Amino acid sequence: MTNTLMKIDLNLKNVKSRYSGKVREIYYLENDLIVIIVTDRLSAFDIVLPKGIPYKGQILNQIALKMLYETKNIVPNWLIESPDPNVSIGRYGEPFKIEMVIRGYLSGHAARIYKSGLREICGIKLQEGMKENDKFDNPIITPTTKADKGHDVDISKDEIISKGIVSEKDYNLLEEFTRKLFKKGTEIAKNKGLILVDTKYEFGKLSSGEIILLDEIHTPDSSRYFYENGYNERQKNNLPQKQLSKEFVREWLISKGFQGLEKQKLPEFHSAKIESISNRYIELYEKITGDNFEKPHLDFIEKRIQTNLEKYFNN
Repeated sequence: MTNTLMKIDLNLKNVKSRYSGKVREIYYLENDLIVIIVTDRLSAFDIVLPKGIPYKGQILNQIALKMLYETKNIVPNWLIESPDPNVSIGRYGEPFKIEMVIRGYLSGHAARIYKSGLREICGIKLQEGMKENDKFDNPIITPTTKADKGHDVDISKDEIISKGIVSEKDYNLLEEFTRKLFKKGTEIAKNKGLILVDTKYEFGKLSSGEIILLDEIHTPDSSRYFYENGYNERQKNNLPQKQLSKEFVREWLISKGFQGLEKQKLPEFHSAKIESISNRYIELYEKITGDNFEKPHLDFIEKRIQTNLEKYFNN
C-alpha cells in the first residue's frame, strides 16, 4: 500500500489557472469550468501530512458525489460530471470567504473549547453542565474564516456581516441552506445506523448571482460521524464514542504531542498506521454509502486520470 496520489501535473486544454489546496488540485478552465482532483493527501490541524493514504482521494470523491446528487434538490451545486474515481468536473462559483460549520453535538473543536472553560463559540452561548459528545438542543452554526494559508479562525455571524465578508442577505441564505443540508445529511446517516455529529459546507456564487454549494459534503474529511448503536450507553458511562471521521487522526496526533503549533514535531507515520487510517476511510465509505468498496489498482494513477479526462473532453 505504498502507491498514492500525492501530486499531479495534468496536460489540459484551455487552462486559465491552477490552485493546489491541502487535499485537492484544482484546474480553472475557460467557460467557468473547474476540474478538481482529490488526492490521497491527509491534512490535520491545517497541516498536510508527509505520507498519503491509499484510496482516500477516491473515497472522498465518491462519497461527495453521492451526497451532491442526493441534496441537489435542496441546494443547487457545482457538480457536472465525474469522469474518474478521483476527479469531478463542475461549474465555477466565486467562493464566499467563510466555511459554514454546523454542530449537532459538543464534539471535536467545540469540546476542546468547552473543556478549556469557555462557554461561547462564534458568539453562541453554550449551556453549563454539558459533557463531551452531548447533543445540543438544536444544532449550532459556528462559521470559520477560510484561510488560504495557515489556520481557519472561528468567527461570529455579526463579525462576518459587520466586516462585509458576506452581506446580511446572503449570509441568512447560507444559514438556511446549511440547516437544510444538515437535516438531510442527518436523515441519510440515520438510515445507515450513523449519527452526523458535525460538518462544514462551502458556498459560492455563479456569475449569474446564483448561490451554489461547492466542494465536498458529508465526507470523513468534512464531517464527523458516530455509530448510533450504543451512543446513549457510552454517554451514560462516560465512554468515548465510536466514531468515523478524521478526528481519530487528530486524537492520535494530540496523544503524540502534536497539534500543529510552532516547534511541535510531527510524529512519524509508519506503514501500519497508514494502513489503519486507510481501512477507517474504507469503513466509513461502506457505512455511509451502503456499498462495498472495491479496491482499484494503484499503479499509474496519474496516467489513468489524464486518459479519462482526455476521453471526457474529446467527447
